[in-house]
Amino acid sequence: MSEKGFVIWLTGLPGSGKTTISEALRKYFESQGHKVENLDGDEVRRNLSAGAGFSKEERGRHALRVTYVARLLSRNGVVVIVSLISPYRSFRAKAREMIGDFVEVFVSCPLDVCIERDPKGLYKKALAGEITDLTGLQDPYEEPLSPEITLETHCSTVDDCVEQIVSKLKEMDHI
Repeated sequence: MSEKGFVIWLTGLPGSGKTTISEALRKYFESQGHKVENLDGDEVRRNLSAGAGFSKEERGRHALRVTYVARLLSRNGVVVIVSLISPYRSFRAKAREMIGDFVEVFVSCPLDVCIERDPKGLYKKALAGEITDLTGLQDPYEEPLSPEITLETHCSTVDDCVEQIVSKLKEMDHI
């Protein structure tokens, strides 16, 4: 199947549901016969940004690496799903500029719900003072001003979120 690639960029607080949604979305695209790749922020950090810290500058370099890989894949017909906190609007704007076919998905979830979910124990560590740079607590998160899609994960199922994304992608003639 020859197709045009594009990038779906999921951004949101830690624990908002980015990874869970990206995995469900990957399964959807595979079931439809698309070439698809997930670029999860934690996985890419381990493999391409090992040893990088969490200063704004280091986060920016990490986001540029993810953007570069996403651009390469998408221009070769792959649907790329990026799940990356990417806390700064300027990082996401640069990714949009570099990639072109870019769909920003704001994975919105109240901080208290993210803290309650805490799938990786990051909030627990941050609240105990073991982590000093967690996005949403000690470091800022700049919500998107005009994302193509906003998902309210505290009141939607994963399937509903995937359906919202797919519906918007069809409306945008990506699929």
